[in-house]
Amino acid sequence: MMQPAGQWEASYDPGVPRHLTYPNLPLHALLESAARDRPKAIATVFGGAVGGRCIDAALSYQDLDDLAGRFAAGLQRLGVRKGDRVALVLPNCPQFVYSFFGTLKAGAVVVPTNPLYTVRELHNQLADSGARVVVVLSRLYPQVAEAAVGTDVERIVVTNVKEHFPLPLRVLFTLARERKEGHRVDISRDSRALWLRDLVGVAGSPEAVDVTPSDLAVLQYTGGTTGIPKGAMLSHRALVANVHQSSAWHTLALEGDRILAVMPFFHVYGLTVVMNLAVLRGMTMVLIPRPDLRHIFLAIEKHRPRFFPGAPRIYILLNESKDLARYDLTSIEAFLSGSAPLPVEVMRRFEELTGGGKVMEGYGLTEAAPVTHSNPREGTRKPGSVGIPMPDVDCKIVDVETGTREVDPGESGELCIRGPNLMDGYWRRPDETALTLRDGWLHTGDIVRMDEDGYFFVVDRKKEMIIVSGFKVYPREVDEVLFAHPAVLEAAAVGVPHASRGEVVKAFVVLRPGMTATAQEIVDHCRANLAPYKVPVDVVFRSALPKTLIGKVLRRVLLEESSEVSDTPLPRAV
Repeated sequence: MMQPAGQWEASYDPGVPRHLTYPNLPLHALLESAARDRPKAIATVFGGAVGGRCIDAALSYQDLDDLAGRFAAGLQRLGVRKGDRVALVLPNCPQFVYSFFGTLKAGAVVVPTNPLYTVRELHNQLADSGARVVVVLSRLYPQVAEAAVGTDVERIVVTNVKEHFPLPLRVLFTLARERKEGHRVDISRDSRALWLRDLVGVAGSPEAVDVTPSDLAVLQYTGGTTGIPKGAMLSHRALVANVHQSSAWHTLALEGDRILAVMPFFHVYGLTVVMNLAVLRGMTMVLIPRPDLRHIFLAIEKHRPRFFPGAPRIYILLNESKDLARYDLTSIEAFLSGSAPLPVEVMRRFEELTGGGKVMEGYGLTEAAPVTHSNPREGTRKPGSVGIPMPDVDCKIVDVETGTREVDPGESGELCIRGPNLMDGYWRRPDETALTLRDGWLHTGDIVRMDEDGYFFVVDRKKEMIIVSGFKVYPREVDEVLFAHPAVLEAAAVGVPHASRGEVVKAFVVLRPGMTATAQEIVDHCRANLAPYKVPVDVVFRSALPKTLIGKVLRRVLLEESSEVSDTPLPRAV
């Protein structure tokens, strides 16, 4: 086995162990424990930016647990039983938190769902998961009502985003925005629909349900960046393990601290590294329902969080904001980046602009609940690397061709992971499960290399690798070179068919506002930094790149736009 476990542990921050002991409890026990041990501690603050102020209201951990219990009892009155699926179509708001834990208390399975999904995407996920109940923001009720037709959905629980606003903001929202933005809806003609406030307005405790750590807790659908989303079956045990792994790693996250909750909870990164970690540590979640920079800046100034889990898209937005220098971000001691590769140039520019902000890039995937790697905060941090394996995560790198031969340090291959945080498989897809889980190892589909210090570098997705005349080209390497051009804001490279070479590289580029560049200038820049076969033969300028909500570029969409066979000659080396 190739893992230098002792070497990894030597690079850990002080106090971080290589191995942990995990409680034999279901995931919702985290909230029950927080409510029992710290009932008055503030769990969430939620509101919005008005004028130059952030106005919000708080819920304590006792409040959250009470609401979760009432929601669980309400689900049971609706006929929900152990193992039934409950879909949440919600942004980051208190309703997501207590609906999530309430579903688990009832013994049911949570299906976190992207609120930006189209009716078609919603229908597919509801149908595939077999969800019986959906909890949805009122503004999205019409889409969910349409999407639920022809599925197993029996009840639609509707909530208005304003329900946990402070009174002044709620009044202002009702008068100025509620009707105009589509939040005011009439559900009276839909026999399936009811209001969440009525469901949790009934006092009482849920019937006890025997939930074991091995039971399914969450059906977390993959991002679908390389194909149709699949439901990763995450057990209570896997989610409990990963939040404890994250807690052990982030020694800075302390009880009573505040954490900026900008990463969406319906994404497994936000679910574990923000929501579950906050509940485990008794931290306050500063809830940001959408990535509004003004709200983010004002919330940081008011609440002074020390912990900021983010994604590359957030750091790109911050880098480009003209207001960044006006706000004080010095309370934040740990900036995290995950969910997608963070270009080194974006990290460098962010740290330069913030004058002290330190970004810790990590790695994870839905199938691992999700975090498996991170750079240490105090130890050696390598820009461009996702760091070293977390406690109890074992890794090996195998050759791409057979998936069986372990490669040497420095050589690229497919990353395989083993640990207590792995999924049980894909929902109703035994064939896909057999391809991904083999002999206890999760085959990630990501191409990585490990350096001599045991640090991992993500080269690219296995399915996105470009083969030019038999030579392998990793799109991320081309992306990094494109990002280094001073006029480039965002970029993505894809492989397009070529009559004689098999594939060639095509680049899609978004320029910085107010800056210009020609396709030839971009190509010349690449020629100076890449081998000839890696240089894009075509550069397409766009106003934006297609992305998932958390900022991962959808290369498959770009590929669909570039499916024609090309016979363009390759650029010549100069």
